[in-house]
Amino acid sequence: MIGILLITHNGLGDSLMDCVKHVMGDAPPNLKSIAVLADDNVQQKIVAGRELIAQLNSGEGVLLLTDLFGATPCNIAQQLCQAGQVTCVTGVNLPMLLRVLGYCQQSLTEVTQKALTGGRENIISIDTLLPK
Repeated sequence: MIGILLITHNGLGDSLMDCVKHVMGDAPPNLKSIAVLADDNVQQKIVAGRELIAQLNSGEGVLLLTDLFGATPCNIAQQLCQAGQVTCVTGVNLPMLLRVLGYCQQSLTEVTQKALTGGRENIISIDTLLPK
């Protein structure tokens, strides 16, 4: 099973996990979160990330989901990436997260692709769906 680690600003990852609990009834054990605050020590967050990756990696790999490309959480995630074992997708949203949790039995490559499509395909202008 693929491990999923949220690395986000402030409590966004924890809030997403709360939403997962609401939708699924509970947060799965292969999902963890790291909150990155403005005054946090980046090196300490990298160490914490490595520890959580070790816990989450059952041999199938870990997908890191972060909120904003180029920001500190993403930069931390980039330091944690390992070819073939730890990948990262930015722009995390709830549909993306729910999608990867539904497919976490697949390969890391496939789950990473599900994150990308799940995030993109669920950004919709509701106005286009309204009757005219």
